[in-house]
Amino acid sequence: MRLVRKVLRVVMVCTLPAGISSCSNQSEVALDTPAFTVPKNFPAPVYALDRNRITAAGVELGRMLFFDARLSRDKSISCAECHSQPYAFTHHGHDVSHGIDNRVGTRNSLPIQNLAWSNSFFWDGGVLDLDLVPVAPIENPLEMDETLYNVLEKLRKDSTYPKKFKAAFGTEEVTTARFLQALSQYMLTLVSANSRYDKYVRNEGVTLTADELAGKQLFVQKGCANCHAGELFTDNKFRNNGLSLAFGTDLGRGRITEAPQDNYTFKVPSLRNVGVSFPYMHDGRFRTLEAVLDHYAEGVTETPNLDPLLKQNGRLGIPMTAGEKAQIIAFLKTLTDEEFLKNPQFIQK
Repeated sequence: MRLVRKVLRVVMVCTLPAGISSCSNQSEVALDTPAFTVPKNFPAPVYALDRNRITAAGVELGRMLFFDARLSRDKSISCAECHSQPYAFTHHGHDVSHGIDNRVGTRNSLPIQNLAWSNSFFWDGGVLDLDLVPVAPIENPLEMDETLYNVLEKLRKDSTYPKKFKAAFGTEEVTTARFLQALSQYMLTLVSANSRYDKYVRNEGVTLTADELAGKQLFVQKGCANCHAGELFTDNKFRNNGLSLAFGTDLGRGRITEAPQDNYTFKVPSLRNVGVSFPYMHDGRFRTLEAVLDHYAEGVTETPNLDPLLKQNGRLGIPMTAGEKAQIIAFLKTLTDEEFLKNPQFIQK
């Protein structure tokens, strides 16, 4: 609750009249090429782009901040530490995030991609605005263990940052709102929409193999698409997928709402780039896609608030043969976006 109260204080700063002007007072910096466009097969974004106009200077500033370890207490951990581009901006190989002084967190690091289409963040949806997301890892004692006040003071004393803020926002003043909006501008550009699947559905000269097409059909028939819905491959809802509580009793969404019906529910993650974003689940308990499908086929347990989709006709889980699992995995790997994973525009300059 301590972190929630701090986030709420930041919300108040950006909703007071003075905060509004500081949140939106941006210079008109033209982009040579669009930093953010809506892919043809995507729905309209939910992020208020008119509130935080994306500019080349803003994205550059946000990228610098994303890779700057001074955001942590001892200058050892940057955002990029737990969000590595080749692995869809996840903490590759770690079941849960590791932070400052090698402290171990409690949850697996979610990918950073297509954030303009999300209206809640983290496994429990504890933050509802992308602009406020960085506050959580910065002030979490298991992650960056710093205060937002100290971060801003470090940036103000730096010889480079005031000039970068002026280029992005028209003033050298380093404020909470501008700091957070710059990070959002960078993260908003992390759009993954050029996988083989995308090019196939957009008729851009890509064909899928027989196994991939069969997997695509099974993905719908077996009900995977009920939760991992649409072109974003998530319905952005919170569900209990029947994970055994023997590994821990994280309440998930219930920790935020304190509503019993939300206990053990977690946000449905997007399956885009799922082939490279292992390990899987909120606690990273599964290291392969095969293990994930084995769970849905044979490992679902009847925990409180189990999603009804995983208990049909008196049977737990989703019946799948070994061949069907292999075909579904073949389809899931078509969601890997190599251009996104290797885009040099996302790398620290």
